[in-house]
Amino acid sequence: MQLLEKLTQTPGVAGREERIREVVKTEMEKICDEVRCDAMGSLIGLKKGSGKGKIMVAGHMDEIGFLVKHIDDKGFIRLQPVGGFDPRTLVGQRVVIHGKEDFIGNLSPSTKPVHILAEEEKKKQLQVKDFFVDLGLTANKIKENVEVGDPVTLRQEFVRIGNNYSSKAMDDRAGVLVMLEAAKKLEQHPADIYLVATVQEEVGLRGALTSSFGIVPDLGLALDVTLAADYPGGEEPEYVTRLGEGVAIKIMDSASISDHNLVKQLREIARSENITHQMEILPRGGTDAGGIQISRAGIPVATLSVPCRYVHTVNEMVNRNDLEAAINLLAAFLTKTDPSALNLGAT
Repeated sequence: MQLLEKLTQTPGVAGREERIREVVKTEMEKICDEVRCDAMGSLIGLKKGSGKGKIMVAGHMDEIGFLVKHIDDKGFIRLQPVGGFDPRTLVGQRVVIHGKEDFIGNLSPSTKPVHILAEEEKKKQLQVKDFFVDLGLTANKIKENVEVGDPVTLRQEFVRIGNNYSSKAMDDRAGVLVMLEAAKKLEQHPADIYLVATVQEEVGLRGALTSSFGIVPDLGLALDVTLAADYPGGEEPEYVTRLGEGVAIKIMDSASISDHNLVKQLREIARSENITHQMEILPRGGTDAGGIQISRAGIPVATLSVPCRYVHTVNEMVNRNDLEAAINLLAAFLTKTDPSALNLGAT
């Protein structure tokens, strides 16, 4: 999984996706007939089919992170979050500030060491605004090389743990990997396939909305991770998905309701191809499908999800077999699907 490691380790906070875009562009140019970048910064690759409609496949390439908000006279840096964070997962982490060069720093809450912390102070609930970055440099050195607005990413290596892979930014570089690897498998396919690595998903599904407006696909298929909360701390009805039990076919989330005929088509293909799969209902959160669905006069959508433990942390974990199942189902769907033959949007 060298490509997945490269994708997850390349920085690309929402709105500052330029470095990850170059990595994805290099891969798209190997497999697409045309590759272009739209005005928002989303990358669009076209694989021409036999002319039977257009399918848009979207995986977002942005990751959660921060922007430099303030540098004080001692050189400590305050941050503006870009995307959703649970402050409890940020304690004791490291970040990379992408200024004139990349600077590694410690991320710490503005609180006393536990040795001298009063009992009442221990009860304080942390917020993201409480955190600062210590680069270990003088304020002058920092201000010469770091500016307000510079992007900041979390720092964590890519590792294999059992049959799983763990890293920061699996959300949604795992989805981008699925898109690229499935496209490599395609030979003959009815529809023109638009592979879109979208921007600014983490701050409002923005890239998917604008890209789909320009492409005007007959249907849209989003690729993303989803919650696999199948570990201590939750109850079984709240797991959403389970790690290692296959690709998830989404029925709904808080941003979109999948077209039921698309869900039916995906499930039938998964069964006929013996692809391990599970059905997903996500009570909170959304994918690029939510942006595509409300573009222009409306576009039928569905989502294929890669189950992921510890979402929106530096230790996001996906399963190797789930990734393969997602790749195989997407490739089979694109090979078999003629949008005009589907009764999309109908009851």
